[in-house]
Amino acid sequence: MNRIFHARVAWYQYFLLVVLTLNAVGALWCKYILVAVLFMLMLIVVIEQIIHTVYTLTTDGNLEISRGRFIRKKVIPISEITAIQKCHSMRLGRFSVTDYLLIEYGKGRFVSVTLVKEREFVEMIEKMSKCTINLIK
Repeated sequence: MNRIFHARVAWYQYFLLVVLTLNAVGALWCKYILVAVLFMLMLIVVIEQIIHTVYTLTTDGNLEISRGRFIRKKVIPISEITAIQKCHSMRLGRFSVTDYLLIEYGKGRFVSVTLVKEREFVEMIEKMSKCTINLIK
């Protein structure tokens, strides 16, 4: 049975939604219809990406990263995963802008994932690959 992990929504994604909405409403208010339609289309794409981003561990031994309907799905064989590293983007004191997992696979290829249940995700990958994945903190 496939195991699905949902993406965590970061604060900057909410901020982007607010900015695009305010720009769309402002363009409508000033009767710039084409600009308003452009902002609304961008808003639809961002909402779609936020809602439908999922990470699926399949019974076939693959990790499928789906970031919505408008972006192509990425399939990574779990056997190719060599390391998973917990990373933080820019830090200001104890506050980190974003926390994410950096997955190294293949020959020097990387992909980042933001998960709700990071520990469960790493444990499932270790169980499916039948070897120890280095989780560097």
